[in-house]
Amino acid sequence: MSVPIEDYALLSDCRTAALVSRDGSIDWLCVPRFDSASVFGALLGDEEQGCWSLRPADPEAVSTRAYAGDTFELVTRWETAEGVAEVHDVMPVDKRHLDVVRRVDLIRRVVGISGRVEFVNHLRMRFDYARAIPWVRQAGTADAPELRAIAGPDALVLRGVAVAPDDHAHSGRLAVAAGETRDLSLTWHPSHHAPPEQLDVDAVLAQTTQWWQSWADRIEHGGVYHDDVVRSLLLLRALSHQDTGGIVAAATTSLPEHFGGVRNWDYRFVWLRDAALTLQALIEHGFIGVAHHWRTWLLRAIAGDAGQMQIVYGIDGERDLWERELKSLPGYEGSAPVRIGNGAAEQYQADVVGEVLLALGAARDAGLEESAFSWPLERALLAHVAEQLDRPDNGIWEIRGEPRKFTHSRVMLWVAFDRAVQAVHEHGLDGPVERWERIRAELEAEIDAQGYDAERGHFVQSYGTSEVDAALLVLPQVGFCAPDDPRMLGTVAEIERTLMADGLVHRYRTTTGVDGLAGHEHPFLACSFWLVVQYAASGRLADATALMDRLCGLANDVGMLSEEYDVHAHRHAGNTPQALSHLALVRAADAIAAASA
Repeated sequence: MSVPIEDYALLSDCRTAALVSRDGSIDWLCVPRFDSASVFGALLGDEEQGCWSLRPADPEAVSTRAYAGDTFELVTRWETAEGVAEVHDVMPVDKRHLDVVRRVDLIRRVVGISGRVEFVNHLRMRFDYARAIPWVRQAGTADAPELRAIAGPDALVLRGVAVAPDDHAHSGRLAVAAGETRDLSLTWHPSHHAPPEQLDVDAVLAQTTQWWQSWADRIEHGGVYHDDVVRSLLLLRALSHQDTGGIVAAATTSLPEHFGGVRNWDYRFVWLRDAALTLQALIEHGFIGVAHHWRTWLLRAIAGDAGQMQIVYGIDGERDLWERELKSLPGYEGSAPVRIGNGAAEQYQADVVGEVLLALGAARDAGLEESAFSWPLERALLAHVAEQLDRPDNGIWEIRGEPRKFTHSRVMLWVAFDRAVQAVHEHGLDGPVERWERIRAELEAEIDAQGYDAERGHFVQSYGTSEVDAALLVLPQVGFCAPDDPRMLGTVAEIERTLMADGLVHRYRTTTGVDGLAGHEHPFLACSFWLVVQYAASGRLADATALMDRLCGLANDVGMLSEEYDVHAHRHAGNTPQALSHLALVRAADAIAAASA
């Protein structure tokens, strides 16, 4: 039976991530990168797809958990009839490049608090998305046991505990009394290399704790919802690749938007939109250096013909994200198919250039100096979109139906040229500013005429329809209109009337068939946070605070949010942790702080 999505906590070394359940089972781990094949895939199936469970032998043991301070050291406290013990789960952060270290480590430190607690350790390794059962052999000594597993390019080494074969898995027991500590470690390395040296656990735990805490201490935020903002920014950092600067949209693939349905997508890639919005959130809270790292990634990824720009790339900037279905993973609660890769890489989404230029403009305003290629890149992107202004697109929600002229996309095109004009007038950069101003004016007139339903008094999802879309909530945030513009207030009223479910916001009405997919989905958390921003900016501070409290209350016990929320079953849905949800939380908290000042 699948564990509820909200029962997972994230471990991260800023190159990949693991998900740990409340019951002490690591059910998701891809190595060595976020988008690599899994070695633990029980998240999308069951134990047969691989996991590493460490929990007390007492079936009545009760657990509580929390991160140690502003870090990703997860401390699970177990209380049993015989005593109390803690498990400290950590993925050490190594500041050296992965090409140098060539290892990924998971440490599980067991600490006795009182009495005596016996633990059961159960390891089931399934490489390559559960398509490969590894060849396993015992090594080491009685005092320093090792279990080594190899399949294809991957190898794992378990140290610190003796285990025995158990039905194509390995199990063992260990016990700790008050004051005792046992360290278990699992290390990935390329199979053609010798196993790396065992870590000095005390040293790497201290180093990793200091790394995360010092990063959190740099966060510039003294407003309301401080703890929620700090944890959200930490999660955004945890989803950012240490070496390349790529920011993945989530740590998982194929967690369903509709349980039992087909809306299952791979989010372990770098969407320019999500990464640009994450960049803005980090800049606004003091991380200008991140802007430089991401801009360098962007220049590498897009380098060449701007007309070949994709809306999503691999972590290194890879273009081939071929979408295919896996039969080896049955899916979360049977939600099939499980997909790896993402076909959205081949879509045209007109809004993306606007988000990219918005983020680069924010970095410029924050003091990031232009590189030799940064402004030429922006000019090339503008020239490209100017050549295809009339082209319909797939929109921010990546519809798989017929392309349309989405109002949000048209507004983001307006944003692209608006920020280019600002760059010339406010920062002295060069460019055909008169042409950009003309295109901006033409887009504004077009949106007013075709993206607004004057009879009904609200902006519309796409030209030729009367439907609304939650993405329209972004219009005031990007400066297209004022939050209290009558057109915007009418749009909010229509969104409240047609897209709200138990106080939360759907992206759009799936019953219209716009997305070309079967099934439905749940309210989208980022959209609900966007409504908080709109409420706060338009004088509805009490409504903003009430909705914000509700949304923050949906985070799990360690502060994580997924993509959507099932208001009927009261559970998380979609991939987790979702970068867009957390960066929208940060923006909503900032909006409430500004409105309260």
